Amino acid sequence: MARDFLIVDPEEDQLVLKAFASPTRARILKLLRSGPLNVNEIAAATGLPQSSVSANVQILEEAGLIRSENQRARKGTQKLCHTLFDEVLVTFKEAAQPTNSDTIETAMPLGLYTSYQVSAPCGLCSPHGVVGLLDVPDSFLDPGRMGAALIWFMRGHVDYQFPNNAKILGGEVAALEVSMELSSEVPGTSPNWPSDITVSINGVEIGTWTSPGDFGDKRGVYTPDWWKLKGSQYGMLKSFRVTPEGSYVDGVKISPVSIKDLSLSDHRSIRLTVAVREDAQHPGGINIFGRGFGNYDQDILLRLTRRR
Repeated sequence: MARDFLIVDPEEDQLVLKAFASPTRARILKLLRSGPLNVNEIAAATGLPQSSVSANVQILEEAGLIRSENQRARKGTQKLCHTLFDEVLVTFKEAAQPTNSDTIETAMPLGLYTSYQVSAPCGLCSPHGVVGLLDVPDSFLDPGRMGAALIWFMRGHVDYQFPNNAKILGGEVAALEVSMELSSEVPGTSPNWPSDITVSINGVEIGTWTSPGDFGDKRGVYTPDWWKLKGSQYGMLKSFRVTPEGSYVDGVKISPVSIKDLSLSDHRSIRLTVAVREDAQHPGGINIFGRGFGNYDQDILLRLTRRR
């Protein structure tokens, strides 16, 4: 099952924090977790007047926490309310770091995915131990995922939501680059285990890179000592770059998708999806290595470069 998360920065998302400031609105959100309800049903469950429920529902809608739709009822119409997120995380986002006057870079910890849908074998680890239960997709909900430094799954995807720093950068964006350490996933390890790893930006598939294998011949430079040697140890640092001429992996063109196709100016955020598709020719799973695992002590990096 796919799960959706909302990451809230206390410095930026005051409207969301205001919505959570009311015990009544918190109770409404809790009720909606079991399924959509209309205003009359919420009023009956909370013991509140319909007018009070309607006012609180409007605040939750304005904060982007629920959505409502009008449905035909026996007498007129009814407003049916749906919750939009399974979990809300409140955290201070890491500030974007300019690498030079024409580039701005944002680091995203592995555990701060905003949604996921994965199949076993799957799991997460921090530098200190396993998070949740191995091969149980629901463990991707475990709060310990915030410290994840290694994520793996056979098929499915994880989504990350980066701030769109194009306005900070100023001018026209000439290139977008995503850098991360990746490998295939196989029980044990195998250097010859190809896997098609597909990357999308804002819902636009920029291309697929085929990982040659799952590497375990030696311990990763930053892989902790407690991690068994027979498990995945390190990956390959890959750079996915989108330019006006097309999309590239380490300088090799993989698709004609250009920076214009991403419509960056139309989006408040930049959504990165890393996936092993169900219809992949080589569905060999994926390991994503972060800070504290593998050969490169880094999180997922997104760079925007301004046109000179």
